[in-house]
Amino acid sequence: MFKMQRRVPRNGPPKPPALHQKVASTFLPTAIKFHYLFNLRDLSNIFQGLLFSTPECLKSPVDLVRLWLHEAERVYGDKLVDERDQKGFGKMLADTCRKYFDELGEDLVFAKPNVYYHFVQGMREPKYLPVPSWPALNKLLGEALDNYNEVNAAMSLVLFEDAVSHICRISRILESPWGNALLVGVGGSGKQSLARLAAYISNLNVFQITPKKGYGIPDLKLDLASQYIKAAVKNIPTVFLMTDSQVAEESFLVLINDFLVSGEVPGLFQDDDLENITSAMRPQVKLLGLQDTRENCWKLFIEKVRRQLKVILCFSPVGSTLRVRARRFPAVVNRMAIDWFHEWPEDALVSVSSRFLEETGNIEAEVKVSISQFMSYVHMSVKEMSKTYLAMERRYNYTTPKTFLEQIKLYKNLLSKKRSELTAKIERLEKGLTKLQSTASQVDDLKAKLAVQKAELKQKNEDTDKLIHMVGTETEKVSREKAFADEEELKVQAINTNVAEKQQACETDLAKAEPALVAAQEALNTLNKNNLTELKSFGSPPQAVVNVMAAVMVLTAPRGKIPKDKSWKAAKVMMGKVDTFLDALKNFDKEHIPEACLKAFQPYQLDPSFDPEFIMSKSTAAAGLCSWCLNIVRFYEVFCEVEPKRRALEEANAELAEAQEKLSRIKNKIADLNANLAALTAQFEKATAEKIKCQQEADATNRVITLANRLIGGLASENVRWAESVEMLREQEKTLCGDVLLVSAFVSYVGYFTKKYRDELLEKRWIPFLSGLAAPIRITPGLDPLSLLTDAANVAAWSNQGLPSDRTSTENATILCNTQRWPLLVDAQLQGIKWIKNKYGEELRAIRLGQRSYLDTIEQAVSEGQTLLIEDVGETLEPVLDHLLGRNTTKKGRYIRIGDKEVEYHPRFRLILHTKYSNPHYKPEVQAQCTLINFLVTRDGLEDQLLAAVVAKERPDLETLKANLTKTQNEFKIKLKELEDSLLARLSAAAGEFLGDTALVENLETTKCTAMEIEEKVKEAKVTEVEINVARENYRPAAERASLLYFILSDLNKINPIYQFSLKAFNGVFEKAIQHTAPDDDIKQRVINLTDEITYSVYTYTARGLFERDKLIFLAQVAFQVLAIKKEVNPVELDFLLRFPSKAGVTSPVDFLQPQGWGGIKVLSEMEEFKNLDSDIEGSAKRWKKFVESEVPEKEVFPKEWKNKSALQKLCMLRCMRPDRMTYAIRNFVEEKMGSKFVEGRSVELSKAYKESSPSTPLFFILSPGVDPLKDVEALGRKLNFTIDNGRIHNVSLGQGQEAVAERALEVAAAQGHWVILQNIHLVARWLGTLEKMVELYSLGSHADYRVFMSAEPAPSPEAHIIPQGLLENSIKITNEPPTGMYANLHKALDLFTQDTLEMCSKEIEFKCILFALCYFHAVVAERRKFGAQGWNRPYPFNNGDLTISINVLYNYLEANPKVPWDDLRYLFGEIMYGGHITDDWDRRLCQTYLSEYIRAEMLEGEVYLAPGFLIPPSLDYKGYHEYIDDNLPPESPYLYGLHPNAEMGFLAVTSDRLFRTVLEMQPKESDAGGGSGVSREEKVKSVLDEIIERLPEPFNMVEIMAKAADKTPYVVVAFQECERMNILTHEIRRSLKELDLGLKGELTITSDMEELANALFYNNVPESWTRYAYPSLLSLGAWYADLLLRIRELEVWTTDFVLPATVWLAGFFNPQSFLTAIMQSMARKNEWPLDKMCLSVEVTKKNREDVTAPPREGSYVHGLFMEGARWDIPSGVIVDARLKELTPMMPVIFIRAIPVDRMDTKNVYECPVYKTRMRGPTYVWTFNLKTKEKAAKWILAAVALLLQV
Repeated sequence: MFKMQRRVPRNGPPKPPALHQKVASTFLPTAIKFHYLFNLRDLSNIFQGLLFSTPECLKSPVDLVRLWLHEAERVYGDKLVDERDQKGFGKMLADTCRKYFDELGEDLVFAKPNVYYHFVQGMREPKYLPVPSWPALNKLLGEALDNYNEVNAAMSLVLFEDAVSHICRISRILESPWGNALLVGVGGSGKQSLARLAAYISNLNVFQITPKKGYGIPDLKLDLASQYIKAAVKNIPTVFLMTDSQVAEESFLVLINDFLVSGEVPGLFQDDDLENITSAMRPQVKLLGLQDTRENCWKLFIEKVRRQLKVILCFSPVGSTLRVRARRFPAVVNRMAIDWFHEWPEDALVSVSSRFLEETGNIEAEVKVSISQFMSYVHMSVKEMSKTYLAMERRYNYTTPKTFLEQIKLYKNLLSKKRSELTAKIERLEKGLTKLQSTASQVDDLKAKLAVQKAELKQKNEDTDKLIHMVGTETEKVSREKAFADEEELKVQAINTNVAEKQQACETDLAKAEPALVAAQEALNTLNKNNLTELKSFGSPPQAVVNVMAAVMVLTAPRGKIPKDKSWKAAKVMMGKVDTFLDALKNFDKEHIPEACLKAFQPYQLDPSFDPEFIMSKSTAAAGLCSWCLNIVRFYEVFCEVEPKRRALEEANAELAEAQEKLSRIKNKIADLNANLAALTAQFEKATAEKIKCQQEADATNRVITLANRLIGGLASENVRWAESVEMLREQEKTLCGDVLLVSAFVSYVGYFTKKYRDELLEKRWIPFLSGLAAPIRITPGLDPLSLLTDAANVAAWSNQGLPSDRTSTENATILCNTQRWPLLVDAQLQGIKWIKNKYGEELRAIRLGQRSYLDTIEQAVSEGQTLLIEDVGETLEPVLDHLLGRNTTKKGRYIRIGDKEVEYHPRFRLILHTKYSNPHYKPEVQAQCTLINFLVTRDGLEDQLLAAVVAKERPDLETLKANLTKTQNEFKIKLKELEDSLLARLSAAAGEFLGDTALVENLETTKCTAMEIEEKVKEAKVTEVEINVARENYRPAAERASLLYFILSDLNKINPIYQFSLKAFNGVFEKAIQHTAPDDDIKQRVINLTDEITYSVYTYTARGLFERDKLIFLAQVAFQVLAIKKEVNPVELDFLLRFPSKAGVTSPVDFLQPQGWGGIKVLSEMEEFKNLDSDIEGSAKRWKKFVESEVPEKEVFPKEWKNKSALQKLCMLRCMRPDRMTYAIRNFVEEKMGSKFVEGRSVELSKAYKESSPSTPLFFILSPGVDPLKDVEALGRKLNFTIDNGRIHNVSLGQGQEAVAERALEVAAAQGHWVILQNIHLVARWLGTLEKMVELYSLGSHADYRVFMSAEPAPSPEAHIIPQGLLENSIKITNEPPTGMYANLHKALDLFTQDTLEMCSKEIEFKCILFALCYFHAVVAERRKFGAQGWNRPYPFNNGDLTISINVLYNYLEANPKVPWDDLRYLFGEIMYGGHITDDWDRRLCQTYLSEYIRAEMLEGEVYLAPGFLIPPSLDYKGYHEYIDDNLPPESPYLYGLHPNAEMGFLAVTSDRLFRTVLEMQPKESDAGGGSGVSREEKVKSVLDEIIERLPEPFNMVEIMAKAADKTPYVVVAFQECERMNILTHEIRRSLKELDLGLKGELTITSDMEELANALFYNNVPESWTRYAYPSLLSLGAWYADLLLRIRELEVWTTDFVLPATVWLAGFFNPQSFLTAIMQSMARKNEWPLDKMCLSVEVTKKNREDVTAPPREGSYVHGLFMEGARWDIPSGVIVDARLKELTPMMPVIFIRAIPVDRMDTKNVYECPVYKTRMRGPTYVWTFNLKTKEKAAKWILAAVALLLQV
């Protein structure tokens, strides 16, 4: 190293500090790049990298520079999030290099690849060396991956350049000490897989927590502790890998953060664990030469943990989660090396797909390039489309690298599958054609063959006749010879008998000699060498022995010569050789003994001593010889007797032989004759057979010719069709590559889009791109992607299984059946799930997550290869399913982990997920693993379904016919396909001469016949179908209306999330409406009746569950949408009505129109239909004034030609002129367009609703304050014998601990048919999920009388809504609202009492008088709420209890006091009973004023008017009071409350504004009615955004401004503060708009904040993020921004010289109080008055703003204030009643100065509150004392106030 140091260029070694400073100053943190924090830690990391080097690695200075470049890239470059930053950083690096190492040669320094890693020389010996080349590195990692897959869950990774780089980066982090990695990338980009491989290469174990239900901090601590022990005590280096989905609670990261900071996590180990650790570490501490104290042991333990345990976090950058985590857990960013996984750029996508396509054959190289380009284009175009989809539809669709890889995989699989299918189809068709073509040519051959066969047959007949003759002759010969042979045979038989007899006699005699021979033989057997030798050795034996030997010599004498010497001696000689002697005896010729010998032997024979038994005593041998002699002679004697007989026998035998020979000769002759005959017979038979065969062949040929002709004729059409098909398929073969490409893109990407977006992607993006490629990819013109994946027969089968028949549903089903990933159905209306359950039937296993033993079901399905449906999943899936979703199998794909078990993975296993959410937001991780399929019902789809339903009810005959037709047509299609297939299969399977196969040809004929029959039927069916469709189409308007209504219903939750309606419930209403429709024979009229009844039924069903204020919104939306469909509204006019764009900054030339109204008129006048409206109003001001100021202008006739305008155009004009009458005008509009019954008020009858309920349809009461629906339920129950007392009603008021009670009640009620009332379910948020499941569970199979009644308050805001959709959508919702109007409320208040109450007090007159006044007071305070802020500054929940308690107090006080204690009573009622609710001081003053006006001594004389024209009644009875109200209460008007009639106008204008704003937000995102002429939502947002940014002034330069002001007077300080606040606001406006601009351009991810901002700009609202920094205002965005610019202008003028303006615009301040205080401060200083003893004096001048030219000497003139509730009369200088319709008249200039409190004039003044806006309440500024001639109480009741902005 040191040597090299000398050779490093003159500028010295690499300069990290220079680069570091550049990086830190260039790449600054932003909201998206929150982790751009570069500090000394990064600098040290570069040196850490340099220190990895070895002499091997650094051989020259260039090596050192390259290593430094690599480390800088790793430390800084890997953090950068986008291409622009990376390029910038690359340039920065290059510049730094050139500056310091210019002479090293750029080519060498910047040569690619410049990657260093630790495993160049294999995995086992880490050395930090540069990569020799990409292929070498690829090979190495490929091997590592193979090794990894051998032992772990297999990962199919694509090691393209990007992935390889990431592995090297992660490996480098893991090899560095304390190296922890944060991998950031969208789900599916391979973070986990690459981390695992990198860990494997670095010999690290990987540990991941196994999340299960309820996994929390304690479990994580246990897992962490075990890893600590493993790493430090057991010395097993480990990686702790954690992903987003495993962070079940954010608090998990607290532990990770602690680990990263110090390695110590509090509370990780118990005391005994610590002891074990200490004792385990002791030896190691001693080894290091340290003292083995606990501290040292612990220190070493933690040190080892930090060295050996590496943390890798895999997080997604989507949304703000990561940013928030980085802020909350800083170590996650600053203690971890960050590796940012970028979205693959287009070239990466192209290279990856090219790599994959390398192995795919039969595609030209240039086409492969095009395919890769197309695939990457598809990915990018879907990414773009997803942004539009999010902006327009608020739906999240993500593309991830995994999606891209799945597309390639699908393409390859599909291509090979389709190729083989196509080849097979072509082969079959060609075989069929070949067979058909060969049939024709074979017919001629067959005819020729038949002629030959006939000639042959003739010849065969002749030959056969000849043979018959020959056979006859030969047969005769044979017969003759046979007779002769028979005679001879008889002779032979006689001889044979004779011989047999003789033979019998011989054998009998011979049998007698046999014993003698046997005895002789046995005698010889007794002799042996020994006993003969013994005999021989006798010297002089006894005579008997000598005689024996002599006898032997006599018998064995040769040729009968008897020896002379028969002495012993001679005998001995004879026995000389014992063996020879014995053999001679054995071979003695026993049948020929000479006569001489026999004679000589006789003496011995007769000798009595010649007896073997006697001789035995002398010698055994001699005895044996004696016995032999006797027996041999005996044998011979018998033999001699037999001999003559034997000779006779031989002669007989000879005679027999001769006779047999003769017979044999004769037989042979016969055999020859027979053979000859047989040959002739065989010849004859053969000839006959040949003749028959020939005959059969001729017949067969004849038949085959006939069959062939039949076949050719029959299959003629097939011949043509198949030839065309082959041609078509051949064409398809050419386009297959492109077709499959398009189809795989379709399946992979479009599932979650709706029809419009699918069509746009396919038709406007993908197909044009394909044809525009350099090497175009051919596709079938007008290709329907479905045609490749499915066919009519399949679609037909699906339709029979209940799949809706619209195009989108068919596409969805096709995607579901062909996708490689698991399908996830977004199916709020449960149509998809219904189809799936029918499709899979019994084979399907359906479960829900969290149900009992659901994991067991999953395991079983996985191992048995079943189809598993997981219903009703949420937005996040349980981490337990991670492996299953990702298909992370182990052991070469044979096993998979589910929870903590390994389960065998069956290849046929299929998973389908399903959610009921209508707009779920699934993270990219989930979308990478699943194919989202949007099964939400579409308008067209629903229309078709409802059409079927309405026709089924109206014309069941048609619908049955149609259904049967569809079914039979579907079956026909299926059958035809089967027949065609079997035809082809039979033809192609037929081997050789198939024409001879009659069965085959007949089968083909049958098939053909059936096919023709079916085709005929199909033709008939088509005609019938056309007729049916014409008949059905008559009913389409009704179905179209119903479909429209359903979509309006499902949008109602935008108004209030409690308005949820299910399709199932809607269908019920729809069907009932059809039943209730008035019959009519004229079909057109009937359809009109149907449409009307459906609309009305849906309205009544819906309206009973809507609050009064929302019913008109619903009706208006229905009316506008119905007219839009009928093309009866101009979208531009409707848009004007709803948006009400008004030109800002115009002044009205006529006194009867407000500036805003005139601004609207100006905008209207720009439209063709309203041309000259503005000039007409100016010109005919009188007539228009009369019209505008009339009482009910909506019913008046418009002036001049304007009366001929359409209803909608009149509404537009009226909105500009009388916004307060718009609710009435809309009501009239609805009545005119839809009928009067829609606008009549109807109360809900509970009994009617009850009839519609069922065990599966609960009743749901939406509560309002002061209303208790329980009484109605109990009353209904009593009629039906359900009461709490008889136990048939279970009433549970929910709250803490009541959940179990409710569960039991539901269980009992479902079984026994009781009612369950669950009150206030909104109080048990956590239990609602359980309740939803229980209600669903008991909805089926329960007792028919079982019912559930629920009640809940609606949430104050959509965010706070907690009631599950399932509970709301299927139930009958009923709203209960308190009565409105003084009349109803006064009666209702009196109803709380009875005649008895009136009589209970001793001071009856006083009691009754005050009681009535209190009832009136109660009605007033409750009903005054409807006037909004003008009624009460804040809304209060006054209720009946307040009144009843007040009456009790009244009774007690009257009884206890002799005189009426007026003051006490007023105090008790005003401050305690009612005042207890009140929080605002001005409201308290109002309440007190009411009481002092109503409850005073004069009332007893009957002199008190409770309202103009309504005197307090005299003493009456209970009934009398009710009658008094009926007779005397004036009609409803603001006067009854002490308010001016204008108050109603204000409140009505606010109501109508809300109505239009809501209807606007409910409009379809893109109204097709606009015919595409309107601008898109994004364009509109962009134009508003550009306009605001363009007009936004630069911020105030505070330094300059402060420098200008020499004297820091109170006014100057106010100016400073205002400028600073304005800067904060304009900065936020600029920042948020720029961010949104980048988001719209696609450079930033659209966050929820950006979305809210875009929404606000679109709807012309002020964005919430701005109002946070702004001042209160109720203006719309346009007016607000114009106002903002005015405020800035005002400030600019003031801060040029800090001279107080002549008159100050008080409303222009953020904080007007500060200016008013400044007036006091400056006067206090000037006059040296004590500030705390001062107040403001307000003097209203007679001047307007223009009249004031100079500021006063002290104090200030202010302008721009408005009075609400009254007006200022300039001539008399006092408050007077307002003029009608002049809601907020302008005040003249007001002179404000400070005076000492004691000089304050309090006589004849009204203390008037000043508010910033009409909202009042929290916008209070100050109190101005204004002059009045009337009592102040009048103005208090009239809610008179000054406003700074209207």
